[in-house]
Formats: sequence, structure tokens, C-alpha cells
Amino acid sequence: MSAQLLENANSISVKFINFLRVLVKRLVPAIAGAILLFACKPDTEAIQYFSDKKSIPGITAYNSEVLYTEDGKAKIKVFAPVTIHYQFSEEPYTDFPEGITVYTYDDTLGVESTLSAKQAIFFDKKNLWQAKNNVVAKNRKGEVLNTEELFWDQKKKLIYSNVNVKINSVNGVIYGKGLTSDETFDNWEVKQPYGGEFTVE
Repeated sequence: MSAQLLENANSISVKFINFLRVLVKRLVPAIAGAILLFACKPDTEAIQYFSDKKSIPGITAYNSEVLYTEDGKAKIKVFAPVTIHYQFSEEPYTDFPEGITVYTYDDTLGVESTLSAKQAIFFDKKNLWQAKNNVVAKNRKGEVLNTEELFWDQKKKLIYSNVNVKINSVNGVIYGKGLTSDETFDNWEVKQPYGGEFTVE
């Protein structure tokens, strides 16, 4: 091999080695970045599963009848065409999308009051009922409450509404905006009473 050929061959080898160095310098960070990105990529399927799980009902019942007791005595009976329990929700609740009928009982199993609504929700942790859409409650005196939304706080043993109400009481018809009452609906107070007609909000 002549000296010229040997010099050319060495020059090509140096250029090839430099090319490899540049290639390695550029590819290694890119590959490492890709690996890191892949490793840190969230498991979207898992996230989607847990996200969906919160909105998936755990139990669905049809034509259910639930009896609540205290010291072995029947206190409340709830009838519902459809009962859907969302126990995986951040705030577990039971939905009654086709309405409810509720009876409360005294210690002699006499009916204290009744309530019906076209929709209701029970919030488990708060022990709070929310009845909506054509809510009708009756007490043992025969007084009748009509409203579009009514809450029953079982912890506080309090029934209340913040919207328009109408009561056919023993003393006549009373209209107002808002109401508070005990659980039996025997002792109630209408907030902001007004004359006129009952209007749906």
C-alpha cells in the first residue's frame, strides 16, 4: 500500500469515528428522553377506570322497600320504584330517580307523617335527604305541605326548605318562601310568608 493510500484510509477512519461520536452524542440523549417520557407516562386506562368507577352505581334495586328501626321499633319506611346506590362516589349517595314515598311512625306504629316526591337523593355521610319535584308532605293533623324542594337532616332532626312552600293548615292556606319543621312535621314555621299563589321556582 502506498503512503498516499494509507493516508487516505486513515483520514476516512478518523472521519467515520467522528461521525459515530456525533451520532452517539445526539442519539443517546434522545433515546434516554424517550425512555424517561415513556416511564413517566400515566396509566390512562387505570385513571379512566377509577374515574369512571366513582360514577358507576354499585347497587340498583327495583320496587324496593326499606325499613329503618330504632331500638327494634319501626321508625321510617321508604318505598321507591328505582333505587341506585353510588357507594364509590367521593360522597356516597343513593339516588331515587323515579321518586319515593316515605312513612314515619310513632312508638305505637301509628303513622306520624308521609312524604312523596318525584325524585330524591340520600347523602350517606351527612344523613341528609333531598326531595325534589312535586314534594307533598302530610302530618297526622291532616296538614299538607307542597313545595318543589325539601331537605331532611336526620342528624339535626330537622326538615327545611329554602324555596316556595304552600301549607294547607288547620288555620287556612299559608304561602311563604322557606320553611323549618321538626321531623314529624307537627311543629313548623313558614319563612317569609306572603299572600297569593304558590309558584314553582
